[in-house]
Amino acid sequence: MTGPLHIVCPHCDSINRLPAEKLHNGGQCGKCHQPLFSGEPIALHQRNFQRHINRNDIPTVVDFWASWCGPCKMMAPVFAQAAAQLQPNFRLVKVNTEENQPLAAQYQIQSIPTLAIFKHGKELARQPGAMGLPQLIQWVNENS
Repeated sequence: MTGPLHIVCPHCDSINRLPAEKLHNGGQCGKCHQPLFSGEPIALHQRNFQRHINRNDIPTVVDFWASWCGPCKMMAPVFAQAAAQLQPNFRLVKVNTEENQPLAAQYQIQSIPTLAIFKHGKELARQPGAMGLPQLIQWVNENS
């Protein structure tokens, strides 16, 4: 990658320009001064979902889940470990489908957990079901 990258702040949803060569240094938000990458998944909601999947220049990996779902609970620590390994080249986010039913309907989420990869608003790949960490890392790298 060359030139500046647009990175959406996980704290205030501001769009930041980060030189591509400084991506691995992380950077801080120009508005709220918080780190742009924490190594943890970000919880998104109806109000900020589109901004993150449309405006990040790095692929966004979405975990559509629900609190009552057993496989989702098993997948949560794996997804967190993946965030620690894949950031800053990828943004990992979680969407609670119970709290954000319009998003689940918009993206036709029929089973949970469902993982999807977006880049510039376009869905690149989708995978239903829980995965182990090596499988998840491989799937993200192969489909982004």
